[in-house]
Amino acid sequence: MKYMLLMQFSARTADFPEISTWTPEEIRAHIAFMGDTNTMLKDAGEFVEAQGLAGPDTARIVRAGSGGAPVVTEGPFPETKEFLAGFWVVDCETSERADEIAAYISAAPGPGGKPLNMAIEARQIMAGPPDEL
Repeated sequence: MKYMLLMQFSARTADFPEISTWTPEEIRAHIAFMGDTNTMLKDAGEFVEAQGLAGPDTARIVRAGSGGAPVVTEGPFPETKEFLAGFWVVDCETSERADEIAAYISAAPGPGGKPLNMAIEARQIMAGPPDEL
């Protein structure tokens, strides 16, 4: 089964300073942890995809307008208190294993090496429509 693990950032629940205030060493340690996590998942045959996302100030909201033309609202969105920071797609045997991976990622190091305990949303990727359809 494939699962998407979504790294959510919430200014309301974060118990750490913004990454822009971290030292270069702290940022390097955080990025190294992510790289090591990807290697661990590849070695286990569970890695499908992982990406970090640019900050929410680069986000755009797109809707279909007249005739299907894109109507774009650009950021930044100062009212946004939560945003998606990155994601993994993993292929593992059980939802419990997906939860274990999510918990491991949640403990990525932040300032002073302290685990961030950032929320990671784990969602199964559907292989097709539900049977009841």
